[in-house]
Amino acid sequence: MEGKVFAVTGAGSGIGRATAVRLAKLGALGIALSDVDEAALKDTKAQCIQYPTRVTLKKVDVANIEAVDSWINEVLKDHGRLDGAANVAGIAGGEGQVTEDIVQRDWERMISVNLTGVMNCMRAQLQKISKPGGSIVNVSSTSGLRGLAKNAAYASSKFGVIGLTESAAAEYGKQGIRINALLPGPIDTKIFRDGEAKGLFSSEIISAGTLMGRMGQAEEVAKVLVFLLSDDASFVTGARWTVDGGYSACGFYRAG
Repeated sequence: MEGKVFAVTGAGSGIGRATAVRLAKLGALGIALSDVDEAALKDTKAQCIQYPTRVTLKKVDVANIEAVDSWINEVLKDHGRLDGAANVAGIAGGEGQVTEDIVQRDWERMISVNLTGVMNCMRAQLQKISKPGGSIVNVSSTSGLRGLAKNAAYASSKFGVIGLTESAAAEYGKQGIRINALLPGPIDTKIFRDGEAKGLFSSEIISAGTLMGRMGQAEEVAKVLVFLLSDDASFVTGARWTVDGGYSACGFYRAG
């Protein structure tokens, strides 16, 4: 990570925050943070600057292409370069409707953040990222591998992230840019807990559905994400990396 600059979306909490802190800990020269929650970004920055790294932050809604373009231009102005990007920003949700009851605004917001948001970020990043040597990781989900009842909008957005990632990887591989998809399973984050409060998920049931009998932590996901950003993953591109405690390995096998 030394001498490199990274951009991280969704950096205000969960996997995004854990990724930013790990990049700082491993010696990144600079980290550009974005999120819709500016106060949360300041908390993440406070954790990052415990290490010798330069941190900038900006409030950005990834669904807004102008805001994304402006942010990435600022990253180049402030840091002088961009070597890697973690596109983590996303939402879960709706109200758990079956498909015929999905509210249009819920569908459109889910797709605009989770899929179009990744496209907006990646399009801007690819224009500025180091060539060769650049690396992008887009966060999808194990729900991008198979459908999820009463969460059709969310699953559709995450399926789309995988298709977008693999297509871009094919386009930019010969330029020395690696682009991979990270697929977290049941991870104990604010987004998950908010969904559980709405009755969309059950941590008890989902934990029993992993081969390890528990939910994962954001820091565990960040370790894999940062590996994919690093030169240690120099021959890894167009890949789907699950970090799910075996949740998807055996058809959601129920232990015990």
